[in-house]
Amino acid sequence: QVQLVESGGGLVQAGGSLRLSCAASGRIFRLNAMAWYRQAPGKQRELVARISSGGTTNYADSLKDRFTISIDNAKNTVYLQMNSLKPEDTADYYCNAAVIATGPTRYLEVWGQGTLVTVSS
Repeated sequence: QVQLVESGGGLVQAGGSLRLSCAASGRIFRLNAMAWYRQAPGKQRELVARISSGGTTNYADSLKDRFTISIDNAKNTVYLQMNSLKPEDTADYYCNAAVIATGPTRYLEVWGQGTLVTVSS
């Protein structure tokens, strides 16, 4: 089993910043990549940013100037630094991990439970 635990969501005023964290634990042989997605009310879930264990990043074009994803491989933890937040950034933010798990060895895609980010105007 592999689990993801997210933290760092909350209420912030427009123009403010938040930092989300997501820690992976369990039977992890190798963490291939981690990502953040978000889902606003009434909308589809969308990719925010993705980072490989080697540090290669991909961002949603509309967010790359304000959001930064980083990874601490030693802690199996991914971070999302969100700056200059806007009310339209309000959403549930979900962590995602692509993992090689052990016991037995297999590829897994794992999701966190989500953390709510609310940006007030």
